[in-house]
Amino acid sequence: MPDIDEDALIQRAQQAQARAYAPYSGYAVGAAVLTTDGRIFTGCNVENAVYPLGLCAERVAIFKAVSEGFRDFQAIAVVTRNGGSPCGSCRQVMHEFAPSMVVVIADETGRVHRRTTVADLLPDSFGASDLER
Repeated sequence: MPDIDEDALIQRAQQAQARAYAPYSGYAVGAAVLTTDGRIFTGCNVENAVYPLGLCAERVAIFKAVSEGFRDFQAIAVVTRNGGSPCGSCRQVMHEFAPSMVVVIADETGRVHRRTTVADLLPDSFGASDLER
């Protein structure tokens, strides 16, 4: 694993989790993504009464980073009530930018449930090379 301040990344994800808007599921999620140059971008899940319009914390964090010009990621911490794993849509977005990125999955107390990579979370993934003619 790369040299990552895992505790600091989890703490930032916990702070983001506290800002989640989850009135329908009650399942608050926070994420903190670390760029290769050391910047951290956070995100929380944002639900909507029209359920498909909500957005997951992982994608919010990554999209914030991308919108600020950052596309190279080395790690992401995801914090949920019970250490739940990122959904398939988030796995696909993470794969788009950083298939070898470290993924740290923790519960809201900061206890790590799993350390893995995007490639391990999304084997046999679909990517840009599949679109080549």
